[in-house]
Amino acid sequence: MGKRDNRVAYMNLIAMARSRGPIQSSGPMIQDYLNRPRPTWEELKEQLEKKKKGSKALAEFEEKMNENWKKELEKHREKLLSGSESSSKKRQRKKKEKKKSGRYSSSSSSSSDSSSSSSDSEDEDKRQGKRKKKKKSRSHKSSESSMSETESDNKDSLKKKKKSKDSTEKEKVRAKKKKSSEE
Repeated sequence: MGKRDNRVAYMNLIAMARSRGPIQSSGPMIQDYLNRPRPTWEELKEQLEKKKKGSKALAEFEEKMNENWKKELEKHREKLLSGSESSSKKRQRKKKEKKKSGRYSSSSSSSSDSSSSSSDSEDEDKRQGKRKKKKKSRSHKSSESSMSETESDNKDSLKKKKKSKDSTEKEKVRAKKKKSSEE
């Protein structure tokens, strides 16, 4: 029984690759990239100047777009202005109609030049008249409900008094703090 041979064959990878010959690659090689045609310094300066100036076609296109945009803006402004004028006319018509209806409804305003403030006061008078009617209908309720309402009113007034006392006390404390901080 002899010793087992555990030697391994050495393979020189570089030598094997050279023996196969040159590899045909599908894409460009590094040498192709380095040997590419390059512009001279003067040509490069000319290209940069052209880029700074911009193309004529682009400049013309931008001018046309600006003109179109200005036209659209003018149209839109006209629409808005005409719309605001028509809305102001509508408001004036509504005011005139209110004035006319106010003249017929109330006997107090018989003058031909009634202002919007007088019509507003008339509207308020009507509202107050409605409120008085509602209060009168409430008074027909039983005396028990009126008693409970007066009690709740008394409670509310007490709460308000307490709140006002608390607020005055807080103000006094603040004033004392300010004086002590100033000293």
